Amino acid sequence: MSADANPFESLQEQVDDAAEYLDVDGGALERLKRPERVLEANLSVELDDGSIEVFRAYRSQFNGARGPYKGGIRYHPQVSRDEVKALSGWMVYKCAVVDIPYGGGKGGIAVDPDDYSEAELERLTRAFATELRPIIGEDKDVPAPDVNTGRREMNWIKDTYETLVNATEPGVVTGKAPDSGGSAGRVEATGRSVMLTAREAFDYLGEDIQGATVAVQGYGNAGSIAAKLLEDLGASVVAVSDSSGAVYDPNGLDTRAAKARKIETGDVTDYDAPETITNEELLTLDVDLLVPAALENAIDADLARDVEADVIVEAANGPLTPDADDVLTDRDVAVFPDILANAGGVTVSYFEWVQNRQRFYWSERRVNEELETVVVDAFDRLASVFEERDLPNFRTAAYVVAIERVLTASEQGGTWP
Repeated sequence: MSADANPFESLQEQVDDAAEYLDVDGGALERLKRPERVLEANLSVELDDGSIEVFRAYRSQFNGARGPYKGGIRYHPQVSRDEVKALSGWMVYKCAVVDIPYGGGKGGIAVDPDDYSEAELERLTRAFATELRPIIGEDKDVPAPDVNTGRREMNWIKDTYETLVNATEPGVVTGKAPDSGGSAGRVEATGRSVMLTAREAFDYLGEDIQGATVAVQGYGNAGSIAAKLLEDLGASVVAVSDSSGAVYDPNGLDTRAAKARKIETGDVTDYDAPETITNEELLTLDVDLLVPAALENAIDADLARDVEADVIVEAANGPLTPDADDVLTDRDVAVFPDILANAGGVTVSYFEWVQNRQRFYWSERRVNEELETVVVDAFDRLASVFEERDLPNFRTAAYVVAIERVLTASEQGGTWP
């Protein structure tokens, strides 16, 4: 992993790489590489012992030309200004790739939630929601869950916001519990879009995903669900990992049992497998499909030279540095980018937002069918652009499609589809 890589610089480099294939002037290009605004807040929170601790929090609103800002809120010790700027930019292009009418935002608090009680986390979340109140809203900026946050935190934000504005506005956040206006199918959405992208990728490459060997780095929500759904397609998931390390079985793991063990003990390495290996060893296994599903910059150029997977489908945001991309492109490793593969989360968040506004809720079957249509259509569009313009890789194709859509909306005065 490249600890020194700056995710915001990676985003800017990816935009620059795509711009080489577009007719875009310098001023417009610069606008596509920087957020419109970033909120920084210092949250003073009373802990259970009566002491006060101050937490640094951020919300980046990158580009709103195509609609309200949209993006998650993460709780992680490494949350920084540059990280949320990068993630909010990726959200802009992710929404544009799958053609849903949102801009991009992202937020986070620099905190390790494992170090705090539920009551402390609730006070922290409500303090952040109070700071966010002037800049969020169902027509302005719509937060969602991200790393180490989920339905619980979204419900706290929604409740705090509605109390402060004295109104019922379920669409102010997405990723809520169903009883609070959440959508069926939201929990599995990101992992499902990873599976759908992998299925379409193997079909596009003329390969059979049934029997394909798979390694998944990161066994949280997206990684574990992608693994389960790939196993259901007939793929053989041979290795999975979390921060404790990785487990490996060349004959295939039981993905559901591995997840159950992780929930029970906290560590996926407690699953009974023939071998325990490191995360780096997992990333360099000789497999048909590698799914990086942890944090950004997991694979740098040095590690990319040792990657033996034939296909990479990115479940995490920015798991490859730009230099790693160059190495893998030169080695003809097919990389299908995050802004397509993990777009299921924001797509079903969009469905949730639509249902909240209509006060009419869909079945899980309808949600999954609509999501499949969106992902398959987006994949086909990227494949067409990749071939027609003779682009170097699918990531460049994704950014070409996304940038063109954002520029069109900007030129129309921010009118979204």
